[in-house]
Amino acid sequence: MKQFSTYILSNRPWGRLYVGVTSNLLGRLYKHKNKVYPKSYTASCGIDKLVWYELHDNIWSAIQREKQIKNWNRDWKINLIEEENPEWKDLSAEWFD
Repeated sequence: MKQFSTYILSNRPWGRLYVGVTSNLLGRLYKHKNKVYPKSYTASCGIDKLVWYELHDNIWSAIQREKQIKNWNRDWKINLIEEENPEWKDLSAEWFD
């Protein structure tokens, strides 16, 4: 069964944030970390650390959650991250070893 993800990336603790959605979290993170699209916002700002993610059973709920979070103010996004990842660790750091 395919899993869909809503995720938040950052360049550093309390730094720039990027909210995204994907059907292949590992593949998408590989692209972010390797700056496959060098002119993109994430590549140009060094945003490649996975600080929060949520799994969904279907793309529609993942997209709905992405839109919800994108509409939140910055403090709400930071609170969401810090509820589960108070140290702002890169949750994908060991995925590519």
